[in-house]
Amino acid sequence: MDKQTLLKQYFGHSSFRPGQETLIDALLGGRDVLGVMPTGAGKSVCYQIPAMMLPGLTLIVSPLISLMKDQVTALTQAGIPAAYLNSSLTPRQYDAVYAGAREGRYKMVYVAPERLDAPDFLDFAASVPISLVAVDEAHCVSQWGQDFRPSYLRIADFVSGLPQRPVVGAFTATATDTVRADIEKLLGLQDPVRLVTGFDRPNLYFEVVEPKSKDLYLQAFLAERPEQSGIVYCATRKSVEKVCQMLRDHGIPATQYHAGLPAETRRRNQEDFVYDTARVMVATNAFGMGIDKSNVSFVVHYNMPKNIESYYQEAGRAGRDGSPARCVLLFSNGDVQIARFLLRNMGENEALSEEERETVHQQDLYRLNQMVRYCKTTGCLRAFLLRYFGEEAPDHCDNCGNCNATFTRRDITVEAQKILSGVTRVERRMPGGLGQVALIQMLQGSTSKRVTELGLDELSTYGILATARRNSVREWIDCLIDQGYLVQTDGEYPVLHTTDKARGVLFHGEQVWEIRRKQSSTETARRPRKTAAPQGGLQGYEDLYEALRGLRSRLAKEAHLPAYMIFSNAALTDMVARRPHTMAEFLDVSGVGERKAQQYGQLFLQAIQAWEKADHPAPQPAEDSPDSNP
Repeated sequence: MDKQTLLKQYFGHSSFRPGQETLIDALLGGRDVLGVMPTGAGKSVCYQIPAMMLPGLTLIVSPLISLMKDQVTALTQAGIPAAYLNSSLTPRQYDAVYAGAREGRYKMVYVAPERLDAPDFLDFAASVPISLVAVDEAHCVSQWGQDFRPSYLRIADFVSGLPQRPVVGAFTATATDTVRADIEKLLGLQDPVRLVTGFDRPNLYFEVVEPKSKDLYLQAFLAERPEQSGIVYCATRKSVEKVCQMLRDHGIPATQYHAGLPAETRRRNQEDFVYDTARVMVATNAFGMGIDKSNVSFVVHYNMPKNIESYYQEAGRAGRDGSPARCVLLFSNGDVQIARFLLRNMGENEALSEEERETVHQQDLYRLNQMVRYCKTTGCLRAFLLRYFGEEAPDHCDNCGNCNATFTRRDITVEAQKILSGVTRVERRMPGGLGQVALIQMLQGSTSKRVTELGLDELSTYGILATARRNSVREWIDCLIDQGYLVQTDGEYPVLHTTDKARGVLFHGEQVWEIRRKQSSTETARRPRKTAAPQGGLQGYEDLYEALRGLRSRLAKEAHLPAYMIFSNAALTDMVARRPHTMAEFLDVSGVGERKAQQYGQLFLQAIQAWEKADHPAPQPAEDSPDSNP
């Protein structure tokens, strides 16, 4: 069976997404590959179709038990036999998987990286022909990646120790140039086909908000989306518990996930979220790569993450099926201090030397500062993210909070001159520079012990901004950094220095403008958005969409499956758009393969016919409006 037939029969798609066919053809031709594709772009198809076409077994190295289970369940639902090997299995279950793979009952076996050097697994691997080893979340092999796992370093030795070297494919969603080079080297890829399809997720709407009350903002945000499922990420376990309880107190069905919970509680809570018993998951980044739920409509970061890689990966849990989704980061200056604290108190990685650990730490601080820049930029948020990953991007996307925001401009030339003068005088006294907190104290005339010990009260700029609000001074400094008049170092204790550009303000009358995003108050509930079927352009068919969604929920409960494994939101939307009347037409729906059509097709066709018989007039698609943003 050819790749095109397999794609339609088992995955329900009539054409490949960008990059998929290139990687599939390379693997089938015996070439190693390195594929960097955004979450939701279909990385798994790139190794699943070759696995079905190659003669031997395919091993997929995957980092989390829950992710393996989701993948195997989804494959089984599509009619593709697969299995997994991890610590959740009993010895008898291990033996059953080994026996099934030897007998050819499975074409794909998912395995945890920690199993690769287990004696029983090595015996098994030597006894079956292995055609392909696919490494999912391949950035975990790199010490420069945000999810470094030493167990991934075993993969190259495992592959080289096999009786015959299989083709190797490495796949990830987030990897800078440095991390990509590390992946290629540490996994031992041989002359790989390299493909970076781009990091853009056009269906995601990015937004940074600085609310007066994060809790009130979150309550209003969720009240506008009573039927949607999403994730709220918090920086600490304590915050997870506090936010989860707050949401429950306000009648929002929420559950929680963090590493401090018992394993059984984590498993139960994750299932409540995946099966839509709890529509909101409040979690630390421990709830990271293990989520394969396609109908996540929003991701809210209650606290700022430590780096853009983590943020983009976590935000990317939303809209995996291509439906519009919203990614909101709730920012406050206190988040920066929390992030610095977490970096200082990370456990030491014993796999690295002292010099390597210091290098990684400095890299972590650099990435934190880039994350702060993202939170404070007034430019296009999508462009910021794409350029961080080395991709060119236009200055405006018209689909992010900054592009759609109203900005105010204020002349802060006088304030800028005072701050730049202060930094200049500090540099003369202390060539090493001064941190932002101490600088603000000097500018505001603080009598603290540190100010007097450093002799900052003797400078002519001492107290020059005594009447200004502390937050205003901090915002002016951020503005000067953002516009290139000041530079802040990336060390653990960052200090400020003037740049050559500052001379224009100090000596040549150059004006400085503060550009600020105008945000409405979140203490009162905002006007709810008009509800619409997820893909937009289907206004007037919302009741049909809801009828199909209700049918999907009933079938999922009967089968004890997550709803998205019956059909994704995007598939339901395409059903609404097409409104098929025959099984042949139903098979044309995106995401409907032969197995699912046989299982569920008649029920969905009957639901569509019942809706049409209820004398529904055919509505005209409404024009796009600002209210149609996700």
